[in-house]
This record gives sequence, C-alpha cells and structure tokens, in this order.
Amino acid sequence: MTKVSFHILPTESQQDKYLFACKMIEKAYRSGCFCYVMTDDDKQSQLIDDLLWTFRAGSFIPHQIYTGELPELEKVILIGSLAPPENWQHTLFNLSARCPDPELKPQRILEILDNSETTKAAGRDRYRQYQQSGMTVIKHKPLKA
Repeated sequence: MTKVSFHILPTESQQDKYLFACKMIEKAYRSGCFCYVMTDDDKQSQLIDDLLWTFRAGSFIPHQIYTGELPELEKVILIGSLAPPENWQHTLFNLSARCPDPELKPQRILEILDNSETTKAAGRDRYRQYQQSGMTVIKHKPLKA
C-alpha cells in the first residue's frame, strides 16, 4: 500500500519549498533510494536540476532531467513532468500540482507544500484523492525549510 507524506512548510516561499525538497532528495539518495521528482513542466524540472547542483556546498547527488530516455546509470535521481520509468516508481517526490497516476502504485509519495493558500488548496484536493484511493496519508509540519 502506498504511503503518502505531506510536508507543509511554515513559509509561502517557493524557493524555501524547493530547497527543502533538495534536502529531502539528498536524504533519500544517501539512504540508497533513487527517486523520481515529479514536476509540472520543463521549467520547474530545470529549476530543481539547477538547485540540486548548488543548494549546499560539497553536496553531490547524481541526477538528470528525464525526457523519456532511460539514463545510462540506474543509481541516479530523475526529475521530470513525464510518468516515471519503472525503476524510479518506488519513491516519488511530487512537486507538481497533480496526483501521480494511480496505476504506478509507488510505495511512497512525498508531497512538499509551501504555506500559500493556492498551494494548500491544490494539496487538499490531492490529499482527498489519495485518501479515496485507499492510500495511507500522513501530515508533517517541518520546523524549518
């Protein structure tokens, strides 16, 4: 059964949201998880790609933007707005405004929301969709971004 974790930040800053996402992605990578970061579009994918190179000095997370072609290496984080390829469906970081395809059946979905009303309203809709799909949903309030 899929476990969905909502992380609601105390700030309305999208930059803080993306930096928090980078920290969580790094944590996942360090624990051996090669996840997929789901975005709304190419622009957002590029932003996350750039941030993963620069968010912390000395940090290295192998990653690339997914354009439909499988990467040469399997031990890499993929970022994109397309459906994730099979080996990257286990853990999804959802930075997009939509729910992942329920046919994927990931083990884990991480939702990271800023505290703006627009983001929270879309998050509430996804929360209901996840619950209606029978997924286990947990809500977290991080202390800081």
